[in-house]
Amino acid sequence: VQLQASGGGLVQAGGSLRLSCAASGRTFVGWFRQAPGKEREFVAAIRGSGTPTYYSDSVKGRFTISRINLKNTVYLQMNSLKPEDTAIYYCAASGKLSRAIISTLSTTARLASEYDLWGQGTQVTVSS
Repeated sequence: VQLQASGGGLVQAGGSLRLSCAASGRTFVGWFRQAPGKEREFVAAIRGSGTPTYYSDSVKGRFTISRINLKNTVYLQMNSLKPEDTAIYYCAASGKLSRAIISTLSTTARLASEYDLWGQGTQVTVSS
């Protein structure tokens, strides 16, 4: 499995961006972000089948994670962007979470330590 994130850029507050993560295989994929001086935080995650999906409270209702397995791509549609969404966004894959029981994922999907493969980040900057 290889990962490559793309789609970042500069956008005004209230605008939208769509990030893409090229992820071969039907693996569990998550998006994380890291702002300057802050720890990496969970954003969203999706199982190999496309459901269920998981979101942090800070992005729920504004961001949507999806995937098209035939294209080996996971997307993060980001709407109603805020300046506090400014960060480097990373996609990550987890073989362990791909095999996990669904009932455990609502907790474990949010942990960066559960992911074993990380792509390079893509910068998202939201101006006020």
